[in-house]
Amino acid sequence: MTDDETPAADATDRTGATDTDDRAAAELTRRDAMAALTAAGASTALGGTLSWAVLNGDGADTSDGSDAGSFDERERETLVALAEHLYPSAVSGVPEFVERYTVGRVRDRPEYAAGMREALATLDGYALDWTGDRFVDLPPDRRGTLLSSMGVTVATPEPDGLDPERIRFYLVNELLFALYTTPTGGELVGIENPQGHPGGTTSYHRPPGE
Repeated sequence: MTDDETPAADATDRTGATDTDDRAAAELTRRDAMAALTAAGASTALGGTLSWAVLNGDGADTSDGSDAGSFDERERETLVALAEHLYPSAVSGVPEFVERYTVGRVRDRPEYAAGMREALATLDGYALDWTGDRFVDLPPDRRGTLLSSMGVTVATPEPDGLDPERIRFYLVNELLFALYTTPTGGELVGIENPQGHPGGTTSYHRPPGE
């Protein structure tokens, strides 16, 4: 994913994901995760076995002796909570989708996984310092307030940048890219042809509803 592939609609300050409440619920499936991984240029060879366990020594490149690719429970909870905040409320199946997409995205990229893990720790650290609660324990409106106060909503995505820029790059943009490049997510937010499908490049850059 490159910076110019960032979805035009910014959902980082979403407080209740009410923009699609009048639409039918949509479940993100294994097919959606495979479509998002294909759009990201990641291998989908493992298919249905894209579980967190793959990163615990069975699929990650840990030849340097590190466990950079392995996400602990706290990090997984924070990542899923952020996705649930960013995604429209009509979307279901988010934990499973995030698991499959993230594992497929990082299983051969331990350095990228490390960047994601550091960004997750930073986000949770800010939540604890500023609110006294972990990000996963904050209600939707406070999650949005936290992201806005941190400057994540206006940050330029930079992998080696300041805290808000790294959170934007590794977490927010990654999760939005994953959603908007699925058939289910693309249709739900008004992108008829997500990237990776016919006509996808143009429609991907349009805000939902246009």
